[in-house]
Amino acid sequence: MTALDLQKRLLALADPERAQASARYFKTGPGESGEGLRFLGLDAASVRGLAKEFRALPLAEVEATLQSDWHDERAVALVVLTLQYPKADAAAQKATYELYLANTSQVNSWALVDCSAPQIVGAHLWPRSRKPLGRLAKSKSLWERRIAIVATQHFIRKGDFADTLRVAERLLNDDQDLIHKAAGWMLREVGERDTAVLEQFLKQHYRAMPRTMLRYAIEKFPPKKRKAYLNGDV
Repeated sequence: MTALDLQKRLLALADPERAQASARYFKTGPGESGEGLRFLGLDAASVRGLAKEFRALPLAEVEATLQSDWHDERAVALVVLTLQYPKADAAAQKATYELYLANTSQVNSWALVDCSAPQIVGAHLWPRSRKPLGRLAKSKSLWERRIAIVATQHFIRKGDFADTLRVAERLLNDDQDLIHKAAGWMLREVGERDTAVLEQFLKQHYRAMPRTMLRYAIEKFPPKKRKAYLNGDV
């Protein structure tokens, strides 16, 4: 199994019409967040199916695949890593985590971040120091900052909210809507498990939160309470 074998399978599944739709969906125009992304046009089921088919791909070949110009190919590489990580020994898990962080420039869309950061970065840091999240949250890279907040989804699912709140607080003044959405999404996930924790955070910060972040965070609140937060009446 090689990166070339995987690429041949990907090219055989290419769908030019779907690729055009993906380019529009990911906002690939000049100056947009997805500028420069290129698509083959695979759907999510095909990406996951190929990842399962190539889940035994050696790490060096996964890294080679991750260097592809095609968004779909990088997506398969990242899903392969998420399938390999839980079953790997400690040394291989460390190598996977380090490979991921060494190639964040290739994890360059919200979809690529969201399908991989919790399962690799979050899972690796769960029993370890969370200091790398602080570095990522301060990065000039939009995608590294998104990795920082979305990785904490792994902690949220285990009932640990502290790092989500810390990273979200650090990102309050971020100027990117994709960060506002991600932080609001993670805060909402905290609230789904412990409303009191979310409301304590909101009461401290909701007036300063970007509107998009706030809307995402309170999405599951009753309409009357949502309106109160949006109107600044809490």
